Amino acid sequence: MMSKDEWLNTGTRLSFKNANTDPSSRLSYFFFFFSNFSAARGERKEEESRAHMASSLADPEKATQVSTEEEDEPCPIKQVDVTVPKTDDPNMPVVTFRMWVLGLTSCVLLSFVNQFMWYRNNPMNLSSISAQIAVVPIGHLMARTITKRVFFKGTKWQFSLNPGPFTVKEHVLITIFANSGAGTVYATHILTAVKLLYKKKLDFLPALIVMVTTQVLGFGWAGIFRKYLVEPAEMWWPSNMVQVSLFRALHEKEKRARGSLNRTQFFLLFLVCIFAYGLLPNYLLIIITSVSWLCWTAPKSVLINQIGSGQSGVGIGSFGIDWTTISSYLGSPLASPWFATANVAVGFVLVMYVMTPLCYWLNVYQAKTFPIFSQSLYLSNGTTYDISKIVDSKFQLDQEAYAKIGRVNLSTFFAMTYGLGFATLTATLVHVILFNGRDMLNQAKGAFTGSRKMDVHARLMKAYKQVPVWWFLVLLFLNIALILFAVEHYKESLQLPWWGVIFACGLAFVFTLPIGIITATTNQQPGLNIITEYIMGYAYPGRPVANMCFKVYGYISMTQALFLVQDFKLGHYMKIPPRSMFMAQVVGALVSVAVYTGTAWWMMGSIHNLCDVSLLPADSKWTCPMDNTFFHASVIWGLVGPRRIFGNLGEYAKINWFFLVGAILPILVWLLHKAFPKQRWISLINMPVLLGSTAMMPPASAVNFTSWIIVGFLSGFVIYRYRPKVWERYNYVLSGGLDAGTAFITILVFFSLQYVQNIGISWWGNHGEGCPLATCPTAKGVVVDGCPVF
Repeated sequence: MMSKDEWLNTGTRLSFKNANTDPSSRLSYFFFFFSNFSAARGERKEEESRAHMASSLADPEKATQVSTEEEDEPCPIKQVDVTVPKTDDPNMPVVTFRMWVLGLTSCVLLSFVNQFMWYRNNPMNLSSISAQIAVVPIGHLMARTITKRVFFKGTKWQFSLNPGPFTVKEHVLITIFANSGAGTVYATHILTAVKLLYKKKLDFLPALIVMVTTQVLGFGWAGIFRKYLVEPAEMWWPSNMVQVSLFRALHEKEKRARGSLNRTQFFLLFLVCIFAYGLLPNYLLIIITSVSWLCWTAPKSVLINQIGSGQSGVGIGSFGIDWTTISSYLGSPLASPWFATANVAVGFVLVMYVMTPLCYWLNVYQAKTFPIFSQSLYLSNGTTYDISKIVDSKFQLDQEAYAKIGRVNLSTFFAMTYGLGFATLTATLVHVILFNGRDMLNQAKGAFTGSRKMDVHARLMKAYKQVPVWWFLVLLFLNIALILFAVEHYKESLQLPWWGVIFACGLAFVFTLPIGIITATTNQQPGLNIITEYIMGYAYPGRPVANMCFKVYGYISMTQALFLVQDFKLGHYMKIPPRSMFMAQVVGALVSVAVYTGTAWWMMGSIHNLCDVSLLPADSKWTCPMDNTFFHASVIWGLVGPRRIFGNLGEYAKINWFFLVGAILPILVWLLHKAFPKQRWISLINMPVLLGSTAMMPPASAVNFTSWIIVGFLSGFVIYRYRPKVWERYNYVLSGGLDAGTAFITILVFFSLQYVQNIGISWWGNHGEGCPLATCPTAKGVVVDGCPVF
């Protein structure tokens, strides 16, 4: 936990005028040309307001603040109290022409880039921070150059394309659009799995309906529970503090010291540098994406290859000098506090360097018959399982063929990762109850009782018209009706029965509030993906698409709801009119779905053998690791079913004991903490984070973790501790520059050198990491092409 002084250093307080009007309530949300007018206002009042806003932004001391009592009133949460400004100017422009241009552009670009990058070996996700920083100079440029002419002057429809200086509220709404593009459309996994991996037909229209409805369904749950997850001060959503601090840092007046760089210059400098450097890992020297030097010492030794490979083995000593390798699965290490990075590091070491070697060399579940690290499915003799042979013409499990061919087998590491997922689920619940239960109970009481005192931020938000609950309910019921129509009309394609839709919605409804409270107060979100797969796998086995659809409607709709609620809380802190927030979220969600779907469909037709690792060349960058993991999960939980793998008919029934292990471990930590209260390091042991540290493995590999941990240590521990001012000023800006520059060079290389003709350079620096035997089995008599037989 940061000290108060450390939190005070994260940003500089802004101060705005307090008033009682909400100009956004008079806006038309249908076309952006009507986004900035003020209904029934005269020209003189408009000019005075514009002059006042410009004066306030130029000199914050001239802005009218809230009363001294409110300014000094502490918020219930200390981090919020020292980070979020307690002032507002409701007259500040919010929904403007430049907001629409920059917001929609950010949404479209991030949606395209992230879906494009999603299919690569290291599927880097370009965060909204890149757009959040990049649009600042563009916004100021538009404010200086666009005409200030007032259109339809003298009428109630009058508006201007340029209402004055670029404001922080416009910036927040632009970032909300960017968030829609930065957040993945999870349902694209269904499209990829069916068309590219199962190689079955799925028409564009049902695919689009599934993608739209999974994103929009979350609006219903968000609207229903918004009162309890946004308005109470106790529901503070810790991750929003980073965004608030960054907004304030970008909009404060900053004088560049001689010989130094301001944040914008620093961002552009590193964007250009990483853009130029990116030609090496993307084209000229691909080996630096995974430098597994240990393999080079004994390239013909299976043992050394298994130990040293960063992509297919334990990865001891491996590292990557490539930002996509570092940030592709775990996000930017620059945004992770050292406490969380340390827990991930300990979890990774225990799992990868202790559990995996022990299980492999003790031959647990015939581990030596399979690769030491793999997400593929196998026959008992170590050969890859041909899933197409157990799928019948109705896209269901062919039970006779399955009985004849034999059981599906997992690599021991893959099986153990499911066990760790089971343990993480129970550990999260027990940990939160033990370490946060009392605080959560008090906060929940304060949130739900009518006597709850309204904090200063909630009082300031009373100046704006709220979004009626019926808006959300209309979206919810229309969306459910569209889903029911889709599953009935496209029954053969989607396989999900109507009762599955109702069941999935019921699960999402039940779990959104309790998991929302946990996330809003502890910044930990328990995952429901395994539980939804487990339930549907037992209730409706043998149908993979039904299982995938049930998961996205039961789990992803809840996740999307919490994503929307978190954005609403960000708008709450930054005093954005709720109806403007709602408009930006709805439009952003629909635009992002259209771009994600179109990009995925285009890439499927443009890249030969996309995602099919059995047909792609060994050095291909288009192996789609996330989609392959999703596909194998659909086989395990949907096609074959949990009963035939983790149940009484399966090989891995003992993995279910991880549920109990996960529940016990936080209790042991809690008892140690109570027995030795002076040992502060014990309370820093976070079992859910530790057990879930390798949740992304596979598809993430060891080199992704080692590289991420190294950079996270340098940023979160070394620089943060010994150069705190440098960290505060440049850390998040550096992360955004690295994200943006890497994405731009990756796309440029693809379209200029690989899209039309695959123009490559063949030399040792582009022939993989140099660990060709890392995937070889070591059991006696197992024959695999390219591997020695023991």
